[in-house]
Amino acid sequence: MVTANDLVKTYGKKNEVLAVDHVSFSVKEAEIFGLIGPDGAGKTSIFRMLTTLLLPDSGSASVQGFDVVKDYKAIRNTVGYMPGRFSLYQDLTVEENLDFFATVFETTVAENYDLIKDIYVQLEPFKKRRAGKLSGGMKQKLALCCALIHKPTVLFLDEPTTGVDPVSRKEFWEMLKRLQSQGITILVSTPYMDEADLCDRIALIQNGKILSIDTPENISAAYPDKLFAVKANKMSTLLKELAQFKNASATYSFGEYAHVATDSKQFEAGNAPVEFEKELEDYLADHGLENIEIKEIKASVEDCFIKFLK
Repeated sequence: MVTANDLVKTYGKKNEVLAVDHVSFSVKEAEIFGLIGPDGAGKTSIFRMLTTLLLPDSGSASVQGFDVVKDYKAIRNTVGYMPGRFSLYQDLTVEENLDFFATVFETTVAENYDLIKDIYVQLEPFKKRRAGKLSGGMKQKLALCCALIHKPTVLFLDEPTTGVDPVSRKEFWEMLKRLQSQGITILVSTPYMDEADLCDRIALIQNGKILSIDTPENISAAYPDKLFAVKANKMSTLLKELAQFKNASATYSFGEYAHVATDSKQFEAGNAPVEFEKELEDYLADHGLENIEIKEIKASVEDCFIKFLK
């Protein structure tokens, strides 16, 4: 449904800022594909090229077989795009925004209501309210309705849950799953690593480069090191001492825990994880830390992303 081949995009008078660095990937029909990376990684530039809002400097891309340069009019009729920044008309009501976007695509809300009804039912009590007066979660639902009103086959969502409360984030992903079940192909970008597990496949991206493309499960399973979560009474001291521990290949803060990676080859030589844990616990206790908790864990997508960066 979507292919990108060696896409490049630069900015600046002398093209000195390389935003998208030879990016290639493909997306299957009715798949939820995630572009996962921090702000400035190049996600928005990729989406804007795929939705014909930006011309690539080099490389090629297609959406449903249509070339993003030659067939831009056909692509604009077949895709839905929800930009990261709320871009609907703030002074129009919910109802007026929906009617306007339906008219632009020469359709009506009534004609395509079956596609948006599960979302719109939550908006209906506020249909006379101006869009600028809606809460963040309601703005998000309205933007999604407007992106769907012409029955697109491919939906691009650029950081749709940024700045939205956890409950609205959960509801939004439930809506996406329902849309997927109706055969819509969905590309979503997000800086939230925990949302990676909600996608069928993901591409980890940083500084315009794709670091890895696979299912979240396969990316996590390919993590090469043993990983441990460690907690103690003083996090700052814990991180400082872990950085000095001889068998730690990487240490970093991760919520209320510190994560410690260690080369798995040492366990192949006959050492057991429990021996490593005992050695680490003794080391931390000798350096004045108390209430020490150590447990072996499976790597998350975020752990893998950190590993790729290092």
